This record gives sequence, structure tokens and C-alpha cells, in this order.
Amino acid sequence: MVSFDRAAALDRLAHEEFDVLVVGGGITGCGVALDAASRGLRVALVERDDFASGTSSKSSKLVHGGLRYLQQKEFRLVYDALHERQRALKNAPHLVRILPFLIPVLSKDGLINPKIARALGTAMWLYDITGGARIGKLHQRIDKEAALAHMPTLRAPNVAAAYLYYDAQTDDARYTLTLARTAASYGAVLANHAAATGLRKGADGRVTGATVSADGRTFEIDARVVVNAAGVFSDDVREMDEGTHPHSIRPAKGIHITVPWQKVRNDIAAIVPVAKDRRSIFVVPWGDYTYIGTTDTDYDGPIDDPQCTPEDVQYLLDAMNMAMAEPLTVDDVVGTWAGLRPLVTGGTVGQKTADLSRRHKVTSSTGGVITVTGGKLTTYRKMAQDTTDAVVKAVGTKAACRTKRLALLGATGPAPDDEHLARRYGSLAADILTLADSDPDLATPLVPGLPYLRAEAIYAVREEMATTLDDVLSRRTRARLLARDASAAAAESVARLIGAELGWDEARITAEVDAYRASIEHERTSAGLPETALDGLGA
Repeated sequence: MVSFDRAAALDRLAHEEFDVLVVGGGITGCGVALDAASRGLRVALVERDDFASGTSSKSSKLVHGGLRYLQQKEFRLVYDALHERQRALKNAPHLVRILPFLIPVLSKDGLINPKIARALGTAMWLYDITGGARIGKLHQRIDKEAALAHMPTLRAPNVAAAYLYYDAQTDDARYTLTLARTAASYGAVLANHAAATGLRKGADGRVTGATVSADGRTFEIDARVVVNAAGVFSDDVREMDEGTHPHSIRPAKGIHITVPWQKVRNDIAAIVPVAKDRRSIFVVPWGDYTYIGTTDTDYDGPIDDPQCTPEDVQYLLDAMNMAMAEPLTVDDVVGTWAGLRPLVTGGTVGQKTADLSRRHKVTSSTGGVITVTGGKLTTYRKMAQDTTDAVVKAVGTKAACRTKRLALLGATGPAPDDEHLARRYGSLAADILTLADSDPDLATPLVPGLPYLRAEAIYAVREEMATTLDDVLSRRTRARLLARDASAAAAESVARLIGAELGWDEARITAEVDAYRASIEHERTSAGLPETALDGLGA
């Protein structure tokens, strides 16, 4: 069993010295922690909120090259991303799975635009050549009947044919957490809900660590190098070092909505074009639900509270309804999420965020802080490798990267027949089954209508550093994304379950439930979605 105890970690952070301190517990920061720890460096990581609580839990959950980047002639980016996709499939086969995609060829008034049809065919071949074929399958063109068999809710008269190609899908928050726990298995010391509030400097102006606040106490962490992997908050960390806010990040908001799968009935993922917008949206099945997104718009609101707006939701519904024979409405939306991509500011005035490169950038300040920005979920490992290369150089040692073929926790050993658990924990699913066997109550659903077990919440607290109700319902499970109202209704039951493990009194249980339900209502109100009955739930 991997030691991932928060109290012990906080004690070690306050008393030990480290080669590198990573600020930020998203997928990039956790990737850096694993890369550095696996090279033998003494590694610390602090995350202000929870692991993956920002962008890394709010992506489209795809491990892919990005077809649209071919239009921007970002061939190297697509090549590298598809290379990383293959590594993810091999290093974490329990978390990253091959997913077929349908691209319908839509006609207008029965006529196909030959230019669009040729462009789609060319893009498919380019994707295969650039690296898509590494998955072992080439794209196919399929006829109308086959296309409608995969997604029968499409407007049949407008479907001329379709293309089928292959990419991969993951649960982004689960992937990030597994990276963190794997890093801990290599000796890294990580803590969530621990905020870096300042950077410490020596007489020569070099950064020598950070001041951290956690659980009402403040302490210092000593580190030879600090890595800034704070995503959209990276300029805030840079300001602690450089004294001025650099404004190097241009946040781009992406939103998704969740609807019951029966409303779409897609047995594979689909890409639906957005009329008059030169963009497309993903339509991805996820158990009994389908999620739809994403948008890509400039964002100038508070970066710690991005929300779906009524316009965002309507944009996705309108795009779907242009292609579907059975319209979706706001009443069908059972979950929403919004995230911010930390794009590196481009040099072109008026350039759309959709046109900004998704390449990453690693820089070092005069104070020695190494900052990694940009990139995408799929390329996190390469981002971490490049960042750790800079760390190794800064500390004056030699240590080669080991993560290209490093299996993540749960990737080796037999997995149980339970598909739900196997896809979330791999071989570690046996621990969940042991818990469920120990108490019949723990074998029952955590949230009615969802596949998560009460045993998973106990495991999240004991082994995965979950310390709040939201940690469990939003990220250790994805109940909030899949069934917003059902998760709110179950909030008190879940709080009492984990509260017994965490030593919560009645006041703390009430506070956790009230905070979670208030957050759900804020999310709903921001998106302009219809209210549902939460009477008697303390909402």
C-alpha cells in the first residue's frame, strides 16, 4: 500500500529539506513530481486546493492529438501529442482507453459540399500519418446506415456518410491523482489544501523555498529549486518571485454539459460541427451519460471561479440541435463544468484563443524559479520531462528521465472482473472490493443512480488524501459532473460516511453539506438552468 497520508506529509514538509518544491497539484505539477522523484531527487509538492481541482479535472477528458491543430499546421504538436498518447496507453492502460470517434459528413438539402468532404478525407489521412495509426487502426469511411447505427439521433436526411477514427479517453482527475500517488511511491512528499503564500530568498536573491499555509498554521519549506506549475495561477506565483504580475497567461474558457445517454444514444464518441463557427464539439459517452463540449473563448473573469453561463449552455445545445433529430433542452442538462486553459499569450493582436498554440514553455527567472506554462492534458509527461531537465541542470546533477516507460499505480497485476472498479483503480481495485466485503453497507451506491460504491469514499479518505466532501463528490468520484442534483441529495449521507473517518463533529458535517449544496446552486444559477426540488436538503 502506498503511503499517502496528509498529516505525515505536512510534518515532513515542515522539517525536511528538498531538492525541488513543486507549486501546483494539477496534472503538470504531479507529472513533474513523479518525473523528479523517479530520477532520485528529493521532491515536495503543495497544492492550494485539491489535486486536479482546477483545469485538470475540467477538460474534455481526451488523450488525443487534436485534429483541429492540423488545420493550424501544428504538425509537430500533433505528432508529439500522439506519441504521448501511446505512452499513456501503455503506462496507464487501466486509466487511458482507446475510444472510436465518429465524424458525420453532413449535407445541406441533400447536397454535400465537395470541398468540405475532401478536407475531411485529407485531415483523416494526415492524422493517421502524423501518428494516429500508432494505435493500430487506420481511419475508415462508413456509409450513412453505419453512421446512424452509432448515433441514431442524428438527422437522417442530413447524414451522407461518416468517418471513423480512433483516439483515447481518460478520467482526468483520476489520472492526476494516480500520478500524485505514484510520485509518493517514489518518495515524493505531497499535500493538498496547502497554499504557498510566499517565496523565500537568500542574500543573493535566489529562491530557497516557500512559506506555506495549511490547516491554520504556517511553516517554511526548504528547497534548492522551486517549480511553478500553477496553471492559470502561474502569474500569481511569478509575482511572488518577480515583484510584478507578468500577465503571460491568456485564459481560455472551455465548458461542458452532461445529459442522460438516452437523449443522444451514441455508442461511440462523435465530433459535431458548429454551424458558422469553424469549430466542432465533442459528444462523448460516459456510462449512463453523455457529455458535450467544449467551447474556446477568451475569459476575463475571476480565474478561481469560472462558470458556465446561459449563453455557453445554449451554444452547445444549439450546435447539437442543428445535427440532431431529437432536440435537447436545458431541462436535459444534469451536469455542467467550466475550466480555463492556461494558454501562453500570443504576439498577434486580436488573435483568437482557439488559434493560440497549445505548445508548452519552460522558463527560469533570475531568482531561479522554473515555470512551466501552456501545453495540454495529453502532453503533460513531456512537459514534466522538460521541466525536470531544467531542475536537474539547476541543482547540478545528472539523472535521465524514466517516465517514458514508467507504469503508474494500478497498471500492473491482475484487475478484478468489475469493469467500473477496474477502469478506475486497475489492480488496486482489489482494495475496494475488500472494503466492500467487510461491510454490506459499503457495497451499496454512494449516490443513487451512479456506479460509485460507498467503499470508494472510504478508500478516498484513507488512501487518496480526500479531506472534504467536495474532494469526494467532485474528483475522487465524478458524481457532481454526472448527476448534479443526485449528488446534492446524497451530500449529507456521504458527509456522515466520511466524517466518521475524518473525525468531523455535527457542526463540521453541516458546514460541509451546506458548502457543497451552495456551490451546486451557484453553478446552476450561473448557467441559468432550471431549479429542481432540493426542499428539505438544506440548500
